[in-house]
Amino acid sequence: MSILKKIIVDKKKEVENDKKQFPIHELKSKVSQKNNMFSKCLKKYEEKNTPAIIAEIKKASPSKGILVDKFNHLNIAEEYVKNNAACLSVLTEKKYFLGNKQYVKDIKKKFSIPILNKDFFIDPYQVFEANKNGADCILIIINSTSKNLVKDLISVSNDLGMDFILEIHNEKEMESALNYDAGIIGINNRNLEDFTVSLDNTIRIFKEFESSLKNKLLISESGFKEKDDLIKIKNETGINNYLIGESLVKSNSIKECFEKLIK
Repeated sequence: MSILKKIIVDKKKEVENDKKQFPIHELKSKVSQKNNMFSKCLKKYEEKNTPAIIAEIKKASPSKGILVDKFNHLNIAEEYVKNNAACLSVLTEKKYFLGNKQYVKDIKKKFSIPILNKDFFIDPYQVFEANKNGADCILIIINSTSKNLVKDLISVSNDLGMDFILEIHNEKEMESALNYDAGIIGINNRNLEDFTVSLDNTIRIFKEFESSLKNKLLISESGFKEKDDLIKIKNETGINNYLIGESLVKSNSIKECFEKLIK
């Protein structure tokens, strides 16, 4: 069984347990309208022709293990906000990425920056939960989500004024993502089979579907280490939104890493 399948199996158990502890009617009484803050923020950066960094808060990953020894989500969030990150991506999956849903809640109490709740969404229940915790956007991984589930997740997101990112890794998944009218499309440069990363993934997929992507909000995800990487994607595709995690969290200085990426 692949890591992704194991994660989904465990996530289903976690959600069933959460539903018993916090019934959905309780969650629904605590949600709020988000007014598409996440996509609006990216569009503002687009209008200014400024690179929009979606800075990720992530303690560990299945492929790399622990990324940050002295991990403090609030300190990292503060550094990101200080250095003009457009939005944050917060990993909340607890078993494989050592995340926590409380991180979103804690960060949103201190900062008004738009937040993507990065997790494995396998039930609309989680969208209400993410909203209650303060998230503005959710992730829908096309690779591991059925068509009916995608529709259900989108429907709840739309009702709550939340944005959603349809994450794709290859051409077949892009074809699926384009069946949905709205939403942000995230092209992940990481191969889910062997975890290798190549920026050429974004370029290749974009060029094949360029005519269908004209009015889409696009993000290139993973593999960004220096300014030339961002310039390469911008020059080849026009995409100016970048989800960056490991380069930032593993750096000795987040400030210096931001400077290296965008100055």
